[in-house]
Amino acid sequence: MIRRGPRQASQSWDDPQMMLSVDEARARILSAFSPLQPVTLPLLDALGLVLAEDIQSPINIPPFRNSAMDGFALRAGDTVPATPASPLTFAVRGEIAAGQAPSSALAPGTAMRIMTGAPLPQGADAVVRFEEVIEHDTTMGDRILISRAARVAENVREAGEDVVAGMTVVTAGTAISPMLVGLLAAIGRSTVRVVRRPIVAILSTGDEVVDAGVDLGPAQIRNSNGPMLAALARQFGAEPRQLGIALDSEAAIRERLSASGEADLLVTSGGVSVGDFDVVKQVLQRDGRIDLWQVRMKPGKPLAFGSLGTTPLLGLPGNPAAAAVAFSQFGRPAIRTMLGLSRVAPRIVRARLDTAIENRGNRRHFVRGVIRIEQNDRVVRPAGSGKGGALSGLAEANCFIIVPEDCERALSDECVDVELFEDTSLEQLG
Repeated sequence: MIRRGPRQASQSWDDPQMMLSVDEARARILSAFSPLQPVTLPLLDALGLVLAEDIQSPINIPPFRNSAMDGFALRAGDTVPATPASPLTFAVRGEIAAGQAPSSALAPGTAMRIMTGAPLPQGADAVVRFEEVIEHDTTMGDRILISRAARVAENVREAGEDVVAGMTVVTAGTAISPMLVGLLAAIGRSTVRVVRRPIVAILSTGDEVVDAGVDLGPAQIRNSNGPMLAALARQFGAEPRQLGIALDSEAAIRERLSASGEADLLVTSGGVSVGDFDVVKQVLQRDGRIDLWQVRMKPGKPLAFGSLGTTPLLGLPGNPAAAAVAFSQFGRPAIRTMLGLSRVAPRIVRARLDTAIENRGNRRHFVRGVIRIEQNDRVVRPAGSGKGGALSGLAEANCFIIVPEDCERALSDECVDVELFEDTSLEQLG
């Protein structure tokens, strides 16, 4: 990578040296958030959320000694000295299906047909699989030939060998995965106490912005930021609440923000730069507490953060790429902090850059990219045109290529940091 030396020019508000770094801005924002209060939810609704309680099992798993295979239950000692040359014969005395209790104990020298998961009869200590015996139906009843000695506990699952009653199976702070749902269901839990999902209220602003279904005027554009940010909030684990579009007037913005209800985070797009018509900052300066920042990042330099009443507010730039980058860098970790997750940082991997990237301005550059696997090597390229308002490249991307602040040009074939999107799996990129 080509690095630049320290800047010598005079400093101004727009000077990168006077801006907050991405890390400084993120730290300031996250200091305003903590895990939300716990709620009790049905088990499936808690998927992806963080437990707010330790959970002990009230039962053993398995709850009883049972067969791990379809086969024949018998005494291992009775099979000695069976060999292929000298097999032993066992009379079959009954059958035990899964879900049925044995009707009697196992008599010495006999076997019982048993299915996977069925409880072992008293006296049995091994199960020989169907494939390893020869069955005969004679006038004296079913009989089997055993050609090898069985081992004690062979194909047997002991009661409590997985989970013992009273054992803590999961502790508070654990995110609930599909597999954990299975374990909790196995011990009889139908509800759990979890940190609730944060409600994120999202407001788009601008006289030029209109929703789908409304005829476009000669100088109007569709509201893409609102749906995109709502989708990102949901993907990050929050419950999005769209507040629609507010015109560029203080009254309209106040009216829309007042409809946010019991939101845990307010997110606005547009109205936070230095333009004469950026009124979001004016409303927030009068009605709440707001800091206007210039962040050393590209895209997404203008950023606002503060509160409206007691509700934190994150003000994002209006162009879609800048809004997506800023929300990923600052909104995502805020949501994950409110969820009680221990890891709030994005997934970063290294990949080989297949195209050089310019980075003027001494800012951290988040380039929309496409990462893939080529011959067991991670390769990444820029997506789309790279222009700030270009949605096609944003839709094509599955990652952000990160070019550091002090790098003027990332060279082709260099290894760079790549921030994977939430739904990007490297295993699917080949």
